[in-house]
Order: sequence, then C-alpha cells, then structure tokens
Amino acid sequence: MTRETRNMLIGEVLGTYLITLIGTGVVATAVLTGAQVGLGQVAAVWWAGVTIAIFVSRPLGVAHLNPAVTISMATLGKFQWNLVASAILAQLAGAVLAGVTVAVAFGSLLDRFLASKGLTIGAPGSQVGAMVFGEYFPNPAMFGTEPDAYAVISPVGATIVEAFGTAILVFAIIRLTDPRSRVPDWLAPILIGLVVATLINLFAPLTQAAWNPARDLGPRLVAWAIGFGDVAIPGPRGEVFVYIVGPVFGGIAGGLLAKALEAIAARQEMEESQ
Repeated sequence: MTRETRNMLIGEVLGTYLITLIGTGVVATAVLTGAQVGLGQVAAVWWAGVTIAIFVSRPLGVAHLNPAVTISMATLGKFQWNLVASAILAQLAGAVLAGVTVAVAFGSLLDRFLASKGLTIGAPGSQVGAMVFGEYFPNPAMFGTEPDAYAVISPVGATIVEAFGTAILVFAIIRLTDPRSRVPDWLAPILIGLVVATLINLFAPLTQAAWNPARDLGPRLVAWAIGFGDVAIPGPRGEVFVYIVGPVFGGIAGGLLAKALEAIAARQEMEESQ
C-alpha cells in the first residue's frame, strides 16, 4: 500500500466518523432530549458536520466520505476501481466508530426515552429510539410507528427519494469541484454542506434523508449489536436495503448527469475557441 493510499483511507475513516458523529449526535439530542427546535436546527448542524469533515479529511485524500460518492466517481473514471472496496470499508469503519460513540454517550438517555414510551430496546415500535442510529421511513419522530404511518411512503417510494436526493448531492459535488465552475477551494466544502442541509430540510420527514450508505449502515450495525435486533437489521420495512440501494443508484445517476453537462460545456468551449 502506498503512502498516498494509506493517507486517503485514514482521511475516509476520520471524515466519515466526523460526519456520522455530528449527524447522529444531533439526531440523538433532538429525539432524546428535545434540545433542537425543529428540523432546521438539525439540518444546520448537519451542514456544519459535513463542512468540517471535508475540510479535515481533504488534505489526506479524496474526501468522498460516502460509498455512493466513491462508486459514482469510479463509474466516471475519477477514482480507481481497485481502491473502491478499501475506501468503502474505511468509510464504514468511521461510521461504526461514530455509532459506538453515540451509543456510549447517549445510552442512558436512550433507555430513559424508550421507557417513557413504554418500550424496550428491540421491541416493536422501538425504531423511535433506533432512529438515533439508522434511518426509517416515514420519520418516526413525526409520524410514529403505527401501521397507518406506513401509508405515508412505501419502501419503493423511500428508495426513490433516497436515490433522488443522492443524485442531487453527487451532481452538486461534481459541479462545485469542477474548475469550470470557478468555485474557490475554500468555498466548495461549505456549499456541499449547504446542499446536504437543504436536502434534509426537504426530505427528512419522508426518509430521514440519509444520502449515504455508510452513515446509515455503520450506526445501524451498532444499534443491532446493542439489542435492537430485527428493528435495526433488516428493519421493519427492509430499511437496510433501501438506504444502500437508493443512494448507490442515485449517486451514479447524478454523476452521469454531471458528466453529460461537462461534455456539453467542453464542446461549447471548443466551438468558441474556433
């Protein structure tokens, strides 16, 4: 393994840890303590988390911090396929470590919260607490976990929403980091964080707005390990698959759209230079 590859993997672990820690941490404080007032505050903390994570990890490598981004970049020829598996494992490791941190920090509050609802970890309906770790649809904090809530959005609908949001995110990442866009290097991470925050404000009521398989699966594994069992994996409605399949295919679609626009811009520049 080269030094550059090792540094890249360290950056992916560190950056994904920060994104997931800050993101799941703010969900934990919102759900378990009511510390956040409304979705806007949660989204604002996510904005900060994404921005900080990119700034911290970018000097070490690519700062993908998301398997959907890594796969999309490889599909477009912007990242080596032989490094994809290692990068995704690094991202997942960072997300798992973040999930462990949240479990240790908020474990007693989680128990008290579930007890106040007449629930225990792993019982039917305990996804109102498990949502601190992984995502559920529709958002249990807003719609509850009763069967009538499931009419809000189907598994197929949730997969489409996750694909659509991730497509927008990957498209924005590629466009904001394209030299033709003339976005300063210092500004791009801030704008990428803003894109994430905007998408959360729009779609979190429906799917909790993951856009990142590592961010969902890593903490979800921790939730399973601490006793949530089937509520965590596979989830009451197969959530573990929805939050992998949707973002991966959506990311590829967003990347291909960005590539198409890059080709159009390059052709226009060529015509203007002639």
